[in-house]
Amino acid sequence: MRSRRYPADTTDDEWALIEPLLPVAACFTPRGGRPEVHLRRDIVDAIRFLVDSGCKWRSLPGDFPPFQTVHGFFARWTRAGVFNRIRDALRCLVRRQMGKPPRAVAAVIDSQSVKAADTVSRAGRGYDAGKRINGRKRHIVVDTQGLLLFVMITPASVHDGRAGREVLFRLRLMHPQRTVVWADPAYGGTRITWARTMLRLTVRTVSRPAGTNGFILLPRRWVAERTLAWMMHARPLVRDYERLPQHAEAMVTLAALTLMTRRLTRAPIHPNAAAPRPARPAVAW
Repeated sequence: MRSRRYPADTTDDEWALIEPLLPVAACFTPRGGRPEVHLRRDIVDAIRFLVDSGCKWRSLPGDFPPFQTVHGFFARWTRAGVFNRIRDALRCLVRRQMGKPPRAVAAVIDSQSVKAADTVSRAGRGYDAGKRINGRKRHIVVDTQGLLLFVMITPASVHDGRAGREVLFRLRLMHPQRTVVWADPAYGGTRITWARTMLRLTVRTVSRPAGTNGFILLPRRWVAERTLAWMMHARPLVRDYERLPQHAEAMVTLAALTLMTRRLTRAPIHPNAAAPRPARPAVAW
């Protein structure tokens, strides 16, 4: 086993959470397959390193498995929805740790436009005239605690209202227990009536107060904006480099997975326990 030397490497407690949620190796299935040469933990650490540092696939350090192997696992697990299943399982654990029911009935929607690199094709990108950004747009759906439910990637030129129907439809299919959705006014309009009649979802919009400028903490919507700020700590999310929208969605999901595993495995701190201050050394004047 390789030594754990990078900040993104999984701890033993984190790996104990992730390992049972990974799919069974092909060699242990009835269909059969070749035994895996590299350890699953090294594969996961390599993917987390790339999501944290933002390096190229070919630039993975030499103590990780070959980049072709790591990218192959990343692509296969993305197609199979492995990262999404891990996300849903960890979110339920985090909510239980916070004393909340595992599945809430409310959600918050927001979008973020980011620039796209040259690796993104012209068909997969667009120009957001409002933000003056040529790239892609991320439509994220989070629960009331800011934990990611899912993300959808579109060209930045797609208006929030146009993408809102697809986002709400996916939300109803993936999370049928949701009944209330808080969103930007761009997701409102005719979508409110359509969501109420067709999906039985109540969409409530939160607008900025009239005559205000600069940053304002908006009720309900600030939860999704805080989640977007958390995601921007992962360097590959500052600019979109992925050719496929599915891989771009997986990058956002992986950043959320790291946040949840770190939250689940950190040592609990008693609210009334204060860390003792170190004694100030005596100074002779």
